[in-house]
Amino acid sequence: MDYYAQGAAYVGPGRMQAMPQVQQQLAAQPANDEVVASLVQDLQKGDERETALLELSKRREQLQDLAPILWHSFGTIVALIQEIVQIYPQLAQPPTLTATASNRVCNSLALLQCVASHPETRPLFLKAQIPLLLYPFLNTSSTERPFEYLRLTSLGVIGALVKVDDQEVIVFLLNTEIIPLCLRIMESGSELSKTVATFIVQKLLLDDSGLYYVCESAHRFYAVANVLSKMVGVLVQSPSIRLLKHVVRCYLRLTDDARAREVLRQCLPEGLQSDPSLKRLPHSISQSLEEDPTTKRWLGQLLTNLNYR
Repeated sequence: MDYYAQGAAYVGPGRMQAMPQVQQQLAAQPANDEVVASLVQDLQKGDERETALLELSKRREQLQDLAPILWHSFGTIVALIQEIVQIYPQLAQPPTLTATASNRVCNSLALLQCVASHPETRPLFLKAQIPLLLYPFLNTSSTERPFEYLRLTSLGVIGALVKVDDQEVIVFLLNTEIIPLCLRIMESGSELSKTVATFIVQKLLLDDSGLYYVCESAHRFYAVANVLSKMVGVLVQSPSIRLLKHVVRCYLRLTDDARAREVLRQCLPEGLQSDPSLKRLPHSISQSLEEDPTTKRWLGQLLTNLNYR
């Protein structure tokens, strides 16, 4: 409930002040947007909220101004936060999360992803510390589908934040537990969840502050390197080019740090070891690389950086 209180405190006044402007925008837009305005209002009604969540999540890709409307409409963000926090008890042991409840929260998260993606609302989203509300979902371990959907949708919100290079986003996330949470999913999640989690770690590493954060501590570096190594072992047995792409890019970025580069020369997983011409790779890896010249080039550069002969 502390997270809910923080979110309500940050987002309340801003929305109230901007309400007349939003109303003017909606009034000047086509009739189709009147439906959107009605759906946003329905988020305040308990008996209408589930339908409104579903319909708005379906329309979010076609509505460029949906994020500001959601943020500045009185009570809307609080309603989405309520949907999130009220499901926390269902995550406890033994978990009681149903598919219906998971789908409803995933629709709320889809709208928050819209807010996280928009340049106007992204800073406000961070200031309210709303991403922290998603971490309990990332910390679950159940492999049942309702939990997997919840983890994947939550990762999608974080992925939307890091997709655009924004120093404020990187600093915010590095000051949270996002890397350990992503590493856990990279080790034990579904292929799709692993892919999104690895993408998030990759984007953090590509920022200089993220690379420094990981490499300044032996504990952090080995935590990342060990999980990446395990993932390579899995990829040798069950190839996935989209996952391999992010794993290789993480390794390549780590070689930009001198200390990490020296360690990786001794502990690069066998599944990636070859000469720069890539002639000695496992068949599953080499076959995957033929599908993606960019990843193939990255791996060649990685091996060159590590002085493999």
